[in-house]
Amino acid sequence: MRQQELSKTSTNATTEASAGTSAFAVWADYFEANLARHDRLDAHIPWGSASPLSSADRVAIAQSLQRFELGERGEGTGLMSKAGVRGDVVYDAALVLFVQEEQKHSALFGSALKRFGVEPLAEHWSDGAFVVLRRLMGLRTEITLFLIAETVALEYFGALHGSPDPVIRGVAERVLTDEVEHIRFQIDQLRAGFERVSPAGRMLAAAAAWTVALGAATVVAFDHGPALRACGLRPLTFWGRALRHFRLAAGPAFRLGRHAAGAAPHGPTVPAPR
Repeated sequence: MRQQELSKTSTNATTEASAGTSAFAVWADYFEANLARHDRLDAHIPWGSASPLSSADRVAIAQSLQRFELGERGEGTGLMSKAGVRGDVVYDAALVLFVQEEQKHSALFGSALKRFGVEPLAEHWSDGAFVVLRRLMGLRTEITLFLIAETVALEYFGALHGSPDPVIRGVAERVLTDEVEHIRFQIDQLRAGFERVSPAGRMLAAAAAWTVALGAATVVAFDHGPALRACGLRPLTFWGRALRHFRLAAGPAFRLGRHAAGAAPHGPTVPAPR
């Protein structure tokens, strides 16, 4: 019922806004159309298959997924509250559907944990620290934290996609199809958010973001090291690749270097899927 109401909100908001009113109309359309695509992809995950993982690797991956499940579980109320002051109903609708996609990831991780006979976490220090940072700051900072989290997660799920367990591979592949677009969505939000900020201000914001990104990649490399190794990836290799993903996103997000001119949105890599 809740998902139907959120979907209705998105549809109504898109209808109320005339064409060209919001640069985020393409994102509202994309996320709306994604609902059917997700159902098709989820149906291909082989939930009934046996796990070939050793006991130690199963524990390592389960503990790692517990932390990611907790991080994706939020309802986004703080984010929506901060975004509401912009008065852009189409942007709000896109955010609602973005949060829905994050919650779907949480549900997938929860199903994988259930298959391993493991309960979700009630809390974890890393998620608590992330939530505190988000709540203390404004909308641009919160979106920056999402960008950092998702560029790091892109490499994490790339690692899980190399797992010998068919369910873990399937979940990772499913989430990766969203993460690429989510990063582009965060980039578009930051490009719009920093449109009237001076080059010096954008460089300062990017420097602060780099500090957090270095910390986030380091935490995941060490805290999730056993799971990364279980999937054949060394934590140090993960660390370097995760920061490379952030570097590639930070340029357009903060409009640095060759990306400095204009704030035209990237949009999704493909038209709204059908």
